[in-house]
Amino acid sequence: MAEYTKDLTQLGAKTAAPATPEEAELERVPNPHADTDYLARFTCPEFTSLCPVTGAPDFAHLVIDYAPGDWLVESKSLKLYLQSFRNHGAFHEDCTVAIGKRLAETLKPKWLRIGGYWYPRGGIPIDVFWQTGTLPEGLWVPDQGVSPYRGRG
Repeated sequence: MAEYTKDLTQLGAKTAAPATPEEAELERVPNPHADTDYLARFTCPEFTSLCPVTGAPDFAHLVIDYAPGDWLVESKSLKLYLQSFRNHGAFHEDCTVAIGKRLAETLKPKWLRIGGYWYPRGGIPIDVFWQTGTLPEGLWVPDQGVSPYRGRG
């Protein structure tokens, strides 16, 4: 285990929440099963950011699916990265796509998708989806499990 964690700066240490997504450090560890296609899922049902116009809070249920290549995302760093959006002003589309792109850049996965299921603002829910490339053949990917908006729950 020590060989996986020697370069990590956040795991096992008291770590302050980053002030902005740009300051957040996404860390990765080697994938011990890089020769196998499989799916890893992270669900963040209480994601928050700020409206860049009004400063009002926005809320989303994020689902991140990826087929790892050589790297896995270290989950504490992912939690801190997602938390860094709490005081960040950006539109729903910007937040969702930026998170997907940052993960893809850091991890270089075989495939990645993110679903951002945003709670209504002005009476309209906005759902945003982004993915890299083509799903590896034969990889089982379950439904993201978030219903179209009907009082989400």
